[in-house]
Amino acid sequence: MNIDFIFKVAGIGIIVAVLNLVLKRAEREEQAMLTTLAGLIVVLMMIIGEISELFNTVKSVFGLW
Repeated sequence: MNIDFIFKVAGIGIIVAVLNLVLKRAEREEQAMLTTLAGLIVVLMMIIGEISELFNTVKSVFGLW
């Protein structure tokens, strides 16, 4: 895992937070919640890819293939 991944997750978090604030100020609570949920799903999908890579590395190191 490199530092770029952390910056991507942080960038998505900042964008989602700003969109959430703007939508709540515009009294669009439902869209704000959906935006937050969409950001969470995107980040979770990114993390799942990294966890899969971690498990593959552990398997190859310990010869579990």
